[in-house]
Amino acid sequence: MLASKRLYPLIACAGTAAAIVAAIAGQIDPDPQLDPLNLTISEYAVLDRGGATEFAMACLGVASLALVAGLRAVRAPIGAAAERLMLAWSAALVVIAVVPTVAPGLAMDLGAQVHRYVSIAAFLALPAAGALMAPGLGRDERWRVVARPVEWLTLAGGFGLLAHTYVALPGDRVLIGLAERALLVTEVALLGVLAVRLAWLAWVPGAARTSRAGRTLLGGLVPEHDYFLTGHK
Repeated sequence: MLASKRLYPLIACAGTAAAIVAAIAGQIDPDPQLDPLNLTISEYAVLDRGGATEFAMACLGVASLALVAGLRAVRAPIGAAAERLMLAWSAALVVIAVVPTVAPGLAMDLGAQVHRYVSIAAFLALPAAGALMAPGLGRDERWRVVARPVEWLTLAGGFGLLAHTYVALPGDRVLIGLAERALLVTEVALLGVLAVRLAWLAWVPGAARTSRAGRTLLGGLVPEHDYFLTGHK
């Protein structure tokens, strides 16, 4: 059990880092005909066919699954609904990597339809998970330090979803690639914050014990009804 608690954070951090490197590599020296600002990530991947983008999505999906397993192993206070949404995000990324879309302008086949709707579900799932888990993180001494970053990244993801929806529908797809990549950056950052904190608690000696000791000391010194110091009535 102890080994798995330490292994999951490593997989989550390494997978996220590998996904970032692969995604950046896929944008270096691209075909001059490809415009990442006006092509979605999926369209760019199917036209470039270098495989870097698909590899990045697969790595991120595996990393996300490891993150969920790690959070469950340490009983992180994220809640069942947020956990299910993160699992949906993870599975969706793997499907996106395996089932490609079609090039722009071509009729969408069944695989492309699956790719489209799974992508929509993925982009919706993670900001929703962040919104659901943030209150629980703020109430737990071990995770309180990441509660505010999770809140801000979730808020940024929400605005990103609004921008992407506008660009995709009434905005005539102008700069849709930029909007989608900006949204993905906020979602990867959210995963990274959680993965790094999980790794810290699993690998830094005494990190979890220090958090519990601080909570115990605070409980002994501050009355539970003191709202201004505890944040709870």
